[in-house]
Amino acid sequence: MVSVDMSVVNLGLPEIGTSLGFSPVGLTWVVHAYALTFGGLLLLGGKIADLYGHKRILLIGLTVFGLASLAGGFAQEPGHLVAARAAQGIGAAVLAPAALALLTATFPSGRARIRAFGVWSAMSAAGGALGVLIGGLLTEYAGWEWVMFVSVPMAAIALALAWRGIAADPPAERRGRPDVLGAVLATAGMTLLVFGVVRTDENAWTSWETLGTLAVAAVLLAAFVHNERTTTRDPLIRLGLFTNRSVAGANLYNLLLGAAMAAAFYFASLYLQVVLGTSAARTGVQFLPFAFGVVVGAVISVRLGYKVAARTLLVGGGLMATVGFAWFGLISADGSFLADILGPAIVTSLGLGLCLGPVVSIATAGVAPSENGTASGLLNSSRQIGASLGLAALGTAANERTGDTVTPQTLNDGYGLGLTLSAVLFGAAVLIALTVIPRSAAAEPETAAAD
Repeated sequence: MVSVDMSVVNLGLPEIGTSLGFSPVGLTWVVHAYALTFGGLLLLGGKIADLYGHKRILLIGLTVFGLASLAGGFAQEPGHLVAARAAQGIGAAVLAPAALALLTATFPSGRARIRAFGVWSAMSAAGGALGVLIGGLLTEYAGWEWVMFVSVPMAAIALALAWRGIAADPPAERRGRPDVLGAVLATAGMTLLVFGVVRTDENAWTSWETLGTLAVAAVLLAAFVHNERTTTRDPLIRLGLFTNRSVAGANLYNLLLGAAMAAAFYFASLYLQVVLGTSAARTGVQFLPFAFGVVVGAVISVRLGYKVAARTLLVGGGLMATVGFAWFGLISADGSFLADILGPAIVTSLGLGLCLGPVVSIATAGVAPSENGTASGLLNSSRQIGASLGLAALGTAANERTGDTVTPQTLNDGYGLGLTLSAVLFGAAVLIALTVIPRSAAAEPETAAAD
């Protein structure tokens, strides 16, 4: 559900803009409002889940998400829809770390853990591709309102299943006073970082608006790190987590994976619609092989995970995805779905399916149970920040390649460059897996002692 809502509105934006009277600038906030609150609040959401119980916070997050989706479908003015999308992001920021922390705690090791993270990764990645399909079909045949309403039954079903199927939270551990200052600094810094990056679609990277925003974000995040090192309260995130090479390496890998994947989805969708002239609904259907490929790759990852080290799957899957992205970069202006999209989509999706489960497992390996939510929030945050940075940076590069003369050929050249750069990012992720992540992740939780 969370992954679907990252992409489900994209194909409905033109109709949303016409129906509610959005300005061209205002329309971008239908996407940005969700990304901003989701990315900015993930660390805080993970900490809240650790403090108040993973099941409890999951249920609250699902309720907020479902109600926000319902409100968004009934929006009558631009501000109503933007506020609903922001509320969806808030719900996602608390439920996503809580859900992943529950998986980590329920399946601490062994075959069940490999299978659980394989299923989770397949749903997470396939959701993004299915969001394009769902958004295209609903926009064309039911109306833009349904790109919001579609999350209501998903939230209701998930809420019922979680209420009945997840064990009650254990009694809360006695903790020190909460680090309110750290929470404010981290949330403000992350939010400004995402804000500065996503606004580069209007403000150049060298503009004072972008540079000023990113500078303030950097100062706030530096102050957050200093606060976490010196605070006498219960820190938002224990910096000792980053001395765990599994946690540090997996988050770096995940950041680059998020950057490459978000940019590739964006460029492939534009290529199909703008260059090849494919309709929104048909574009969504043509993303189905990608979704199926991720699921198949995840199943293979589960099978191999019983015999092959997780790092090996990260490297193998990463190399396959790198080849797929590079193949995507060969698109042509007079091409077709069969000639230019289907083959690379299959290769790329299989590679992603192979590595998505292992990166989650590695990122939570050796983490104390009391920090599962924090580690999960950090992992989700690295993916979200990577997606924002990658889309903005590669989008700028693609626009530069396209130039002032916009034709199918120049647009194709820009999109092709963006997809090729996605391959470069994934190649860098493979190098991180080889050099930073240990050959075998820690099997037992580390102690939660203060740094």
